[in-house]
Formats: sequence, C-alpha cells, structure tokens
Amino acid sequence: MTVIVTDAGFGPETWTKGFEGETALDLTSDADPSALVNLTQGVEIIRIDFPSFADGRGFTLARQLRLMGYGGRLRAHGHVLADQYAMARRCGFDEVEINDELAARQPQDQWLARAKWNAHNYQARLRGSPAAG
Repeated sequence: MTVIVTDAGFGPETWTKGFEGETALDLTSDADPSALVNLTQGVEIIRIDFPSFADGRGFTLARQLRLMGYGGRLRAHGHVLADQYAMARRCGFDEVEINDELAARQPQDQWLARAKWNAHNYQARLRGSPAAG
C-alpha cells in the first residue's frame, strides 16, 4: 500500500487511472527533461521516482518541468524523507507517495511539521520577513 502526503497530511491514493495511460507519465530520476517537451501535452500527472533519499535528481527534474510550463499534478515517489518535504514542494511537487513502512517510521506529524514549506526558507529568515514563520 502507499500513502499520499500533502500539506494536509497523510491521505489515500486519489489517482485511479493508473500510470500506463496517456494521461500519466512515470519517470525515473535520470529522465532527460528536454526529451519530455512534447510528451507532457495532455498529461494530468507525472510521477518521478526517487530510488534513494540521497538522490536529488528528482528535485531538479521537477523544477525543470515546472519551468518548461508543466501545470499538471507532480508527484514524488519512493524514498523521500519528511525532512525533504519542504524542498519537494519548493521544487514544484504537489504531493509525495511513500510506502507504509516509511509512513510508520516517519509518522504524519513529522511531515506536517514541514507542511508550511513557504515558512521554511532560509533566505526569508535572513531577511527577517514574515514568511520566516
């Protein structure tokens, strides 16, 4: 089973169309974003795999997709830790998909502590702005 993490906490899977059709893309972290320019037309959800919590290429890929104009749902999938949630949101991910084992090791309260991801911004803290939380 999987758990979907959003700013509201843990929730069930809401994508029911599968990842094999034309409205969904399942990408590895080493996918070339320039090769995806014409492939994202009509795609409702893109899921990017994180094979390891130490592999940050998925963050870069998400940011590049957003900069290319992809406006659909973007999901991080795999080994993403609660500590990485704010970074995932800042890079453009809408949600994170984790397995039940990781959800048990890092319960919902650890993810919710980072759900105000706009407040976890070191630049805002340095400037002393209200976004610093």
